[in-house]
Amino acid sequence: MSEVAHATAPPTAPPVIRDLLAKLAVNYTEVTDHPGLNPARKVQAVLLDDAVGALMVLFPQSQLLDLNRLTELTGRNLTAVAPERLDRMLGKHSLSLLPGLPPLTSSPCLYEESLLREPTLLVHSGEATVLLEIASDDFKRLLNKASAANFGEPLSRILPNFDRPNDDRDEITQAMQAFTARRIQQRLEATIEIPPLADTAQKIIKLRVDPNATIDDITGVVETDPALAAQVVSWAASPYYASPGKIRSVEDAIVRVLGFDLVINLALGLALGKTLSLPKDHPQQATPYWHQSIYTAAVIEGLTRAMPRAQRPEAGLTYLAGLLHNFGYLLLAHVFPPHFSLICRHLEVNPHLCHSYVEQHLLGISREQIGAWLMRYWDMPQELSTALRFQHDPSYDGQYAEYPNLVCLAVRLLRGRGIGSGPEAEIPDELLERLGLSRDKAEEVVSKVLDAEVLLRELASQFSQG
Repeated sequence: MSEVAHATAPPTAPPVIRDLLAKLAVNYTEVTDHPGLNPARKVQAVLLDDAVGALMVLFPQSQLLDLNRLTELTGRNLTAVAPERLDRMLGKHSLSLLPGLPPLTSSPCLYEESLLREPTLLVHSGEATVLLEIASDDFKRLLNKASAANFGEPLSRILPNFDRPNDDRDEITQAMQAFTARRIQQRLEATIEIPPLADTAQKIIKLRVDPNATIDDITGVVETDPALAAQVVSWAASPYYASPGKIRSVEDAIVRVLGFDLVINLALGLALGKTLSLPKDHPQQATPYWHQSIYTAAVIEGLTRAMPRAQRPEAGLTYLAGLLHNFGYLLLAHVFPPHFSLICRHLEVNPHLCHSYVEQHLLGISREQIGAWLMRYWDMPQELSTALRFQHDPSYDGQYAEYPNLVCLAVRLLRGRGIGSGPEAEIPDELLERLGLSRDKAEEVVSKVLDAEVLLRELASQFSQG
């Protein structure tokens, strides 16, 4: 009798899963899986790998996992692990399905940001029909070592043609054209040698997104790179920051003068900047690359502080956007060396035009497009790629608008003072209004920065020497 009762008892979560959640003090309710459950709440877990290693990916079942998008995000060509390998892994714990619980594996984890919009989530337990209902706040604790990103394609945007056969011919033609364009793009990417992200930069990016990162963590990373350590210390010792007393160490520079936020973004700017060397050729009369970067970052730092407190974006990120706003220039020189000199020569004879017109005419793309693409390829914050991509559009009002708006304003203010290249451009009232700044206040910020021009030039030269 007891054997029959046991045989017909409803399945439950495997012991290894129950023990894990008990150890982590995560509350859950067991729910039987059935088709009527909201797919936006159901967590799909997949294990991917490449030559670098395995990666667990979590996303809602209301989305399609786009591998191309994942490649853009990670810079890796990830594919599903071999079924035999997955079976061996699951078999060790007597599991029939991969549970969406990152602490269960030693693999790094990437999750779709939209997962956490639901108040509760349904996670595979490892037993085929048993789901674990976990509150999003509790599930978030399981993701403390995971990274968030946007890579899923909502199924609501994918509309297969089930019932319009008359449209087939046109749709097939469109698909062929898109495929041809994609093939051309893939061939282009295969020939572009994108430099890998330096180890130091990778470590700093991880710290940037870690809410628990400490001054000790960033100090440790900076100290392992002697050139970076020397620059951070000399940066803090600069009269521009008017530090009290002598700067004796990287920790001293961070704690007493610069602060965690500025150092982490400054270090990242330095590390990224050194990934690509400055081109030997450049347009005559152009402001040196790093000078312009530092001026722009300093002006943006002042503008951010001047914004109403409630509207202020993340100060460190706006500073970084200023440092890297012209990064596409370095990339053009790296990717298109034969054309770069031609671009320089055209810029010299077309001072009335913004560089975008010259680059579009000669290459078919601008430095802003390729710079933003690389930020996405390197998995930099979306705010940064948006800042680079839309920095010349004073009317941009989309997601993260304050970042490109600040770059646009800073570049135009500086151009009005003879720094930068190309024609002067007006600053619309609407741009100032969106940022909550008056024209007088914006001009005052630039004046303050340029009052310290000699000190800024000294700082900029540190970048150039490295």
